[in-house]
Amino acid sequence: MRFAPLIRPAGRVLDLACGHGRHSRFLAARGHRVEAVDRDPEAIATLMDVAGIIPRLADLEGGSWPYYGQGFDAVVVTNYLFRPLLPHLLEVLEVGGVLIYETFMMGNERLGRPFNPAFLLRSGELLELVRKRMTVIAFEQGRVESFRPAVIQRICAVRGSPATTCLDLPESMTEITTPFSA
Repeated sequence: MRFAPLIRPAGRVLDLACGHGRHSRFLAARGHRVEAVDRDPEAIATLMDVAGIIPRLADLEGGSWPYYGQGFDAVVVTNYLFRPLLPHLLEVLEVGGVLIYETFMMGNERLGRPFNPAFLLRSGELLELVRKRMTVIAFEQGRVESFRPAVIQRICAVRGSPATTCLDLPESMTEITTPFSA
């Protein structure tokens, strides 16, 4: 919600591994055109009649990438990590497009699922992924207590340099690169 104002008005948004579409619904209600993709047919079925959302059933890990040649004004990912898809996410973003990504990182295995290191980001991994290709608006990593204790990493970044993205940040938003409590 904090970074939704950065998405172009009526922009095209990809909600990757959307589940039941909490973020898709929020963004569609703001007037965005949302492509909500997940491999769970029951979850996708709950989005079939939601205005502004195009639900897509796809196996993102076992199938081919369904978005070659397409462009999005934003990509949103939460609580999901499949590293082979990370380059694709950056490629589908239009110049000025916003990446909003949050998922679990190393250290979370002490608190709960996921436990497998394949599904846990390394310290600073999202920042390193986008640093040379995007303008970082915010990056945070560390332990959070909301909902349930977890160790997470989150980033908001815009494709392009500050000069090419023409960012008009609300006053309450400034670039931050500090972790929250560890």
